[in-house]
Amino acid sequence: MNTYLQNGHSWFLLLSVLFVGCKNNSEYSTETLEIFPINENVFVHRSYLQTEDFGRVGCNGLIYVNEGEAIVFDTPPDDSSSNELISYITKDLKAKVVAIVPTHFHGDCLGGLKAFHARNIVSTANQLTIELAAEAGEPLPQQGFEKESTIHVGNEGVLIKHIGEGHTRDNVIGVIPSENVIFGGCLIKSVGANKGYTGDANVDTWSETVGIIKAEFPNAKVVVPGHGKWGGQELLDYTEELFKKK
Repeated sequence: MNTYLQNGHSWFLLLSVLFVGCKNNSEYSTETLEIFPINENVFVHRSYLQTEDFGRVGCNGLIYVNEGEAIVFDTPPDDSSSNELISYITKDLKAKVVAIVPTHFHGDCLGGLKAFHARNIVSTANQLTIELAAEAGEPLPQQGFEKESTIHVGNEGVLIKHIGEGHTRDNVIGVIPSENVIFGGCLIKSVGANKGYTGDANVDTWSETVGIIKAEFPNAKVVVPGHGKWGGQELLDYTEELFKKK
């Protein structure tokens, strides 16, 4: 049994179930940014990226707030939307952003890093993410780690961990133990989604990587993918099966 995800917190879990069931109801919405509550401390932020192959794509990130501090997983794809997101967290959630964590090197995860850096918000990423971003000409995270890192937000620790290769070689997940929430980023697919862009993927190990996540974090109640609708453990099951070798 993994110690990072905890039992209990029934009140928060009830809120999670309620909000997952109402996940199309945003509490903030403009043409460039939407905010969806998971519970009173956890929010999905959704921004949009125009792509040649898939058109206008909604990109999910995560916000966790505790004791007046916030951590953000994945930036919107540009500085303008990132500034809008930071302003929302500061003014509406009344929290100071203490960390931004891109979950891999693609632009939908770190395209807006400069907006965070301009406000002296420290960015932390897998060391491989920094190397791949440099090769791709993307904005560079400031601090790197090799396998995993824990960032404290208020009095709670948030785990960032590289489980294995999948959508990219460097993809990490974010785990909020006190909320039983996993942000899977583009490593995890929404139920019914296709395989999407696999140009930088390791499709041979993708299913195995997700299987490890299931084994390490069996208490996760909410799982948020990089695109599409979030839910529970069924997203892990679906992604594992989608990429399983036939």
